[in-house]
Amino acid sequence: MKVRNQREIYWPIILAFIFAMFIKLLFVDLMITQGRSMLPTLKPGSLLVVNKAAYGLRIPGLGIYLFRWSSPKPGDLLVFYTPLGERAVKRCYYVNDEGTFFVRGDNDLESFDSRSYGLVPPDYLLGKVVIFK
Repeated sequence: MKVRNQREIYWPIILAFIFAMFIKLLFVDLMITQGRSMLPTLKPGSLLVVNKAAYGLRIPGLGIYLFRWSSPKPGDLLVFYTPLGERAVKRCYYVNDEGTFFVRGDNDLESFDSRSYGLVPPDYLLGKVVIFK
């Protein structure tokens, strides 16, 4: 039996890893929820699939949109950074003319949302929840 060259063995694995990281950085992310602000829609520990390209293409790490092709719509479940720098999942209630949006948690009694910190700028937006379990 002939032993394969190490380059032949590892090259497909390295390419697959690079491709997966490219997809995760630009297009799709997985998240697990914490807290009770989105009850009853999302329970703590729910798995979310986030479409990072739902509203545009962001430059990874900078938080700046290279291209925008859409804005959140009322009812969308959004993932964004709060003014405190924490990632949050809330429901979009409305979008203002300048692209800022108002978000609220489904559990009004336990939600830290736009009622506390105001409108969310579009560059804080990370994506749209497309699947949750």
